Amino acid sequence: MDATGKTAVAGLVENSECARVLAPLKARTTGSRLFGSDVRRLSKKEIDALVALDNSCGDWSRIKVADKFKIDFIRGAAFAGDCVLGVFSGAPREAAPGVTLASGIYGVTIVNSEIGNDCLVKDCGLVAGYVVEEDAVLFRVDELSAAPGCAFGNGVKIPVGNETGGREVAMYAELDIALAARVALDRSDAEFQRSFEEAADSYRAAVTCDFGFAGKGAVVRNTRAVRNVYLGAGALIDGATLVENCTILSGPGERTEVSHGAVVRNSCLQWGCEATTMAIVVDSLLTEHSHVERHGKVTASIIGPNTGIAEGEVTSCLVGPFVGFHHQSLLIAALWPEGKGNVAYGANVGSNHTSRAPDQEIFCGEGVFFGLGTSVKFPSDFSCAPYSIVATGVDTLPQKIEFPFSLIASPARAWPDISPAFNEIFPGWVLSDNIYMVRRNEEKYGKRNKAKRTAFDFTVFRPEIVDLMAAARDRLRGVKETQPVYTGKDLAGLGKNYLTEEGRRAGIAAYEFYIEYYALSGLFDRLSGIGKTGAASLYSQKTDDVAWEHRRAFLAREGWNGRSVKENLLRLASVLDKIAEDTFRAKAKDDERGARIVPGYDAAAAKAEADGFIRSTHAQMSEAKRKINMLVADL
Repeated sequence: MDATGKTAVAGLVENSECARVLAPLKARTTGSRLFGSDVRRLSKKEIDALVALDNSCGDWSRIKVADKFKIDFIRGAAFAGDCVLGVFSGAPREAAPGVTLASGIYGVTIVNSEIGNDCLVKDCGLVAGYVVEEDAVLFRVDELSAAPGCAFGNGVKIPVGNETGGREVAMYAELDIALAARVALDRSDAEFQRSFEEAADSYRAAVTCDFGFAGKGAVVRNTRAVRNVYLGAGALIDGATLVENCTILSGPGERTEVSHGAVVRNSCLQWGCEATTMAIVVDSLLTEHSHVERHGKVTASIIGPNTGIAEGEVTSCLVGPFVGFHHQSLLIAALWPEGKGNVAYGANVGSNHTSRAPDQEIFCGEGVFFGLGTSVKFPSDFSCAPYSIVATGVDTLPQKIEFPFSLIASPARAWPDISPAFNEIFPGWVLSDNIYMVRRNEEKYGKRNKAKRTAFDFTVFRPEIVDLMAAARDRLRGVKETQPVYTGKDLAGLGKNYLTEEGRRAGIAAYEFYIEYYALSGLFDRLSGIGKTGAASLYSQKTDDVAWEHRRAFLAREGWNGRSVKENLLRLASVLDKIAEDTFRAKAKDDERGARIVPGYDAAAAKAEADGFIRSTHAQMSEAKRKINMLVADL
C-alpha cells in the first residue's frame, strides 16, 4: 500500500466498473438512457393494437419505443409515467432452470422505466424507476423499484472492531480487503483517512442515480421486493425475501447470486459472491467470491475473498480471505484481515461487552483456528501468534500472545501460585506435531482461490512470519533461569497461559528447525538461479534480491554460513526428509487413534499413505532432493 493517503486511493472512481457502466446512462437527460435519441413515440395504430392486447396507459404520449419496435410480445401490461420499450422478438429466455419463455412484456405494471431489447418481463407486480438492459429476465417479482438519489449501498459506514465506533470504514462496492484493513487499523494517519473519505464520497457521488439498474442478462425471479439496487451483468436474484439499497457486481464466469429466502440490505456484493439459503447480510461488504449461506448472519462487517459464513453470526468484523465459518458460532468485533483461519462449531469469539459498553475487540492473527466450543474473552490479540490453535472447549482470558504456531489447551494440572483460569501453551506445537495442516493449507488455498482482483501470497514461511518465529525462539532461549513452569511474569508474550520447561525446549527446537528450513531453502533457490559460479560469494555478496537478503541474514545470524554451501545443501536434503516424515506422521496419528476407538475404522477411512496431499508432499520432496543432488554434484 502506498505511503501517502492520496496515492493509496488514486483512480478509485476512474477505475470503477460500476461508475463506468452508469456514467453514460446518467449523462443522457433527453431521449432514452438506453437508446439515446434513437427512440420515437407510438403511432395511433400501435396504441390501438397494444390496447387490443389488454395493455393500458393513462398517457400513451409518454411512452417511447426503439426503432423497429413491434407489439407482438407485449400483453396485459399497464404503463405509467415516462417509459421506453426496446424491441422484443420472442427469443427464448430462461424463466426457470430448464424452462424458457418468449422475450417480451406480459402481465406487469411498469412505471418510469426503460426495458431493453429482448428482455423477458412477466408476472411482475411493479417495475418502477428502473433501467433494464437487454436480455434481462424479470419473472414473478412483486416489486422492483428505485427512488431518486439512490446510492446502492455505497457510503454506508461499517463499524468494524469496536462497535461503539473509532474504526468505521466507508463502504464502496469495489473496496478491497487490504485497503479496508488500512482504513480500520491506521487511524493515526490523518492524511490517508481524509483522502480515503474524499475518495469514497466521490465514488458514492459517481454512482448515485435517479434510477435503479439491471445489467445485461441479469435475472430477478420469484422474489418479493428489490429496491434501489444496482444489479450487474448476469447477476441472479432468485427467491430472495428482500434486496434493498445494494450494489451487486457480476460478470461472465463470476455470477453473483442472492437466493432462497436471503435478505440483503444496505450492502455491496462483489463478483462471484452468494447470499443464499436464508442468509442475512446487512450493512456489509462481501468481497469477491465470498458467500453467506444456511441461515448465516453478517452484520456491519467486511468479508474477504473466498471466505464462507454459514449458520453462525458475524458482527462488526473485518474478516480476511479463506476463513472457514461453517457452523453455529459467533464472531464479533474481530479484526482479521490476514484471514486463512477457521471458526469451529460453538466457538464464541467473543465477549466484547464489559457490562458498560461493547467497546472491546480481538485481533485474530493469520491462520488461527478456534476449536469446538471455545470461548474467547476480549480484548485479545493473537496477531503475533499466526497459525495457532485454540483447542476444543478452551476458555481464554483477555490477553496478547506472541508465539506463532502454538497450541493453547486446557491446563493439564494445577500449579501453585498460578491461576486455575490460565491455560497451557505449547509454542511451536503446530510445527512439530501438525505440520500437515500448515502445508496442506498452502496448497488448498492456492487451488481453491477464485478471486481475480486480489493478490495473495499463500506461502506460510515468509519473512514477516519467520521474524515472529525468531523473536519467539529468542525469548524462549532468553529465560533468566530454568524452572518447571513459566508465566507471563517470567517470559513475555505468553499471555494468560503457563508454559512448562519441557514445552519451552520443544518450542525452541520447533522454531529453530523451520527457521533453518527457511534459510536453507532460500540458499537452494538462489543457487539454482545463479549457478555454481556464484557459490563462492553466496554468503558475502549483497544483492538487490530482497527475499534472498532476508534469508542470507539468517544464515549469518545463526552461524549457518560457517558451513560450506555443499554442507548446507546436504543439510537441506535431510531437513526435507524430516518434513516429509512429520507430514505423514501428523496425518497417521488420526489413523492410529481411529483404529483404537472406532470399530471397522480401517475399512471405512482413507489411510495416510493414500492421502493425496501426503503423496504429493513425498513427490515434491523427492524432486527437490534430486535437484539438490544435482547442485551438489556440480559443486
